[in-house]
Amino acid sequence: MQRLLLRVAMLDFDSALSQLLAQARAETAVETLSLNQAAGRILAADVVSQMAVPAFDNSGMDGYALNVGAVWPESFELVQRIAAGEVGQPLAEGEAARIFTGAPVPAGATVVVMQEDCRSEEGRVYIAQKVKAGANIRLRGEDIQADTVILPAGTRLSAAAIGLAASVGVAELAVKRPLKVALLSTGDELAEPGQPLAAGQIYNSNRYAITALLADCQVTDLGIVPDDAEQTRDILWQAAQDHDVLITSGGVSVGEEDHVKAAVEQLGSLNLWKIAIKPGKPFAYGRIAGCDFIGLPGNPVSSFVTFLLLVRPFLLARQGCISLFPPRYQLSAAFEWKKAGNRREFLRGRLNAAGQVEIYPHQGSGVLTSLVWATGLVDIAAGETISAGDTVTFIPYAACIK
Repeated sequence: MQRLLLRVAMLDFDSALSQLLAQARAETAVETLSLNQAAGRILAADVVSQMAVPAFDNSGMDGYALNVGAVWPESFELVQRIAAGEVGQPLAEGEAARIFTGAPVPAGATVVVMQEDCRSEEGRVYIAQKVKAGANIRLRGEDIQADTVILPAGTRLSAAAIGLAASVGVAELAVKRPLKVALLSTGDELAEPGQPLAAGQIYNSNRYAITALLADCQVTDLGIVPDDAEQTRDILWQAAQDHDVLITSGGVSVGEEDHVKAAVEQLGSLNLWKIAIKPGKPFAYGRIAGCDFIGLPGNPVSSFVTFLLLVRPFLLARQGCISLFPPRYQLSAAFEWKKAGNRREFLRGRLNAAGQVEIYPHQGSGVLTSLVWATGLVDIAAGETISAGDTVTFIPYAACIK
């Protein structure tokens, strides 16, 4: 792996992300939802378990609970049967109880032996193999102690987190209100899928890709805004009145028909950044009447990548989430990258059968097929070249979104 030291005049990615997150004002509105409604939401308060889990010592498997004593006897007297949900009687030394997974372990029991290692005949239990004291007994509070925080505020509620809350008897959760996001596209060249294309037009893919990425927000789809300064200004102003975030794709460049930039500057404030990444160099952040404004690149791949890497952490920060960034995995490269550029590059890639990362052969910022083929992004530093077998950083899409 070789790295060249290059001077980059544009804003580097880490600085851009830091500046963007510094503007994220945490949402304060809270609502209470049932467990079935809370998936994907951000916890507004700690979840504290009022009970120990397990709530009692219980059997880890089907078998026999034994009171062994100081010396293992030749056999044990079978005195009772305990199913899950039943409470047995104490065992005296040398006694056994038929027991099933999850059933309370009776007082006096020192081990549970799996049924495959036991033989029961005429009221006696014979053990094929001795086990250590305490084997196969799940102790009270082994997983969760009473009065402990099991889910801290700011946790994004996964299926596992909701199951954990249910396991301690919690039926409702206080969560942050979802962000209200207005989404609009700009450009007379855009047409909607299902409609015929006029000369010079393209289909509006950003509208649908970004909407899908905003699945945990309340999205108002404002459609396509014509290339008209007054209409653009009016729509932006109205959207800013009752939304938390306003996202556009395209229209923040310096062309004569790019009216979004001028409108945001007239209505509020705008920072237009050229970020030293590829794809996705043009990116804008500002505010209109207290509403955050984010201007994504119009290029579909650039829009998708900058959303995952910049906008997604920003939206999570606004909702008070404690985990903003996806995990990054260090994996072996199954490709070569000899074009050392002056921008940090995020290549579309996926894992092959050998567990190495391969990349799509065409990395152009207009190649949407690369996004579908890939399962994540390979992070290549500015000035870096890659040889097959080098270690590279891989960021799965799924980890960015969940």
